[in-house]
Amino acid sequence: MVNLLLKQMEQTREMMIRSGVENGLQNAKTIQLSRRLDQLMNTYYRQTAIEEEDQED
Repeated sequence: MVNLLLKQMEQTREMMIRSGVENGLQNAKTIQLSRRLDQLMNTYYRQTAIEEEDQED
């Protein structure tokens, strides 16, 4: 799961940067991709925190 999240984060980040360069930082698509990246990052951090807790037990 974590590896999939990392891959999705990287792909979304690349698309966001490309959109920002081509369409501008205030463009709706760029903002949507930024929010999607935020969601993926939050999921990643929650998942890794759970895995760290499991390893401590």
